Amino acid sequence: MKCLTQANAVALLASVFLGQLSWASGADAVSPFKVMLQGKSAAALQQLVENNGGSISHSLHIINAVGAMVTREQLNTILESPLVTRHLDDLSTSGAPEEPEKSCDIGGALELDLKDSQLSWLLYNKKDTSERLRSLELHWPATLGSIESLSLGDTRIDPALYRSAENGKVSLEFTEEQAPTVGKTARLQATFKPSGKAWTDSFPIQRDFQITATFGEDCSTKLIPGYKNNHEDSYFPTVIGAGALHLHQISGKGITVAIIDSGLWEASDLALDTAGKPRILARYDAINDVLGKEAFDESGHGTHIASVIAHSGAVTKNGRPTGTYKGVAPDVNLVVVKAFDVEGHGDFLDIVRAIQFVVDHREALDIKVLNLSFAARPRWHYWLDPINQAAMKAWASGITIVAAAGNEGPDAMTIGSPGNLPYLITVGAVTDSWTVDTRDDDYIPDFSSRGPTPNAHIKPDLVAPGGHMTGITRPGSTLTREHPDYLLKTGEFVMTGTSQASALVTGMVALLLQLEPDLSPDDVKCKLMSSAELAINRDGLLAYSPFQQGSGYASVTRAITLGQRGCGNGGLDIYKDMAGTDHYQGPGIILEDGSTSLPGLGEMYLGEPSQKGLSTTRKWGVKAHIERDNPQQTDNKPSATHPFDWESAYIAEQTRIEELAREPQQ
Repeated sequence: MKCLTQANAVALLASVFLGQLSWASGADAVSPFKVMLQGKSAAALQQLVENNGGSISHSLHIINAVGAMVTREQLNTILESPLVTRHLDDLSTSGAPEEPEKSCDIGGALELDLKDSQLSWLLYNKKDTSERLRSLELHWPATLGSIESLSLGDTRIDPALYRSAENGKVSLEFTEEQAPTVGKTARLQATFKPSGKAWTDSFPIQRDFQITATFGEDCSTKLIPGYKNNHEDSYFPTVIGAGALHLHQISGKGITVAIIDSGLWEASDLALDTAGKPRILARYDAINDVLGKEAFDESGHGTHIASVIAHSGAVTKNGRPTGTYKGVAPDVNLVVVKAFDVEGHGDFLDIVRAIQFVVDHREALDIKVLNLSFAARPRWHYWLDPINQAAMKAWASGITIVAAAGNEGPDAMTIGSPGNLPYLITVGAVTDSWTVDTRDDDYIPDFSSRGPTPNAHIKPDLVAPGGHMTGITRPGSTLTREHPDYLLKTGEFVMTGTSQASALVTGMVALLLQLEPDLSPDDVKCKLMSSAELAINRDGLLAYSPFQQGSGYASVTRAITLGQRGCGNGGLDIYKDMAGTDHYQGPGIILEDGSTSLPGLGEMYLGEPSQKGLSTTRKWGVKAHIERDNPQQTDNKPSATHPFDWESAYIAEQTRIEELAREPQQ
């Protein structure tokens, strides 16, 4: 066993990432290329570059740096100056390898059309060539009767293939001659022949059907269960407790949230708060360095993130408002900062400039929260990463930052930058398996990035819903063109990822700050982490490693009632980190087999994968664990040396809730 020391981290970073960089040092002597220069003064560096014939692309005083276009000869002269303490000339993005073309890229619509005795499911083929359907599995409620007709697109499937199928289930295999094809789109349609039995129940809903269409080896698409009503209710505000706060006028009012992303499509439910008043305070294009009237979202990602945070549309039930809203914090003010292009790509100099804008305008716009729903593979120690350096300045200035863990799981050490920065609130994802009435099937999906970071810190800090989140995005955006199967009939768009999970937590932070405006960023982090609910197995051990779940499942109502102050970023000194006098390694270790672990982790977590979907052993939180139906039926009876005293934690939580109930109402 050995510690994940700084030397180990250097070797790891070199082995994993160095081969992917496109070094500009091979450029010819006369062609300008982009560099970043760092020193003690951005102004002095700018003068130095211009005196040597180069041009400035970015003035980054927040990290005492400039971005510049210089020739190799000019750079060599510039580097002779003592004004330069560091330079990066590996900024080219042209050398990134193209992703291989997918052998299969077929998706099914998220919604099944059901009317009378017919179902219709739209399939999308995102390749340029037609695909043949090789097999079809279809399950339906037997009360609908048998299949009378079945077709895909214009092709009617031979009834002889399914005439003898048992009621409620059909499994078809197609020969080359029989196989129907999908061009760009095709509808799978089935008409049922009623059995003559009168219906006693309500008409079936989407989750009563199962469909799998297979087009080749490792090429299939399945119908998702879906929510009961994806348009009237976005569900996630209720799951994390935000809906309950909306009923008490806790909606983020008076809190300004900055979002660094791809811009914003200013739909009314995003541009206006719940009272119909404008709430966008500034729009800054960090790519072109323009503060203007619009930060147009070509990609669509930024708009969806803003929707999760701030959608001001009312949740309705049977058309009537419930008093809750589709966004977590529907009354926040927004500062929109564009740093990502039409393809969702971002230059790190643009991102630093974006953070600089937020910090420079913190007081004027009263910015309290910053959302960074993006992640890139770390290329440096956290304290050397220019984006992280800017983020530390923002955190130290009083801005609470929430960052995505990344979507590169399930392997260890896949946390992205800036989520690898120990100070920030880094969020992984859970998915609810399309059910909102139980958490027994909520699990951490494979895509959610895992820790530790290259500097051995435990990340993510916590997890939050990030699966199939409904929100607004711009019609015709890159996302809607590339993923038409994620569009709902209402025009809303469904996305999955730690970007959505971190947006959700960003909204939670705004709600916390409305209630307790004196909270420091460290205290906000403390309240969220100290109140999050760990996933616990029947035996009382952890269902997930801290490198997977952090402190557990976030809840804003628990953060308000049970969250603590004073525990955020303990043992770290951000001012020493920024000054370069101290940097910090986390508690992660490397075992003899090369896997990552923590001291004593083997006693707390057995390393067995937790079930995906419904689990008979996993419970989220101490309360659910202690109160499970048959708590005495444990897989392994806890010994006297059991690492957790869940009973005491349960009693402490109950006592605190009872104390709060006795406090006089203000």
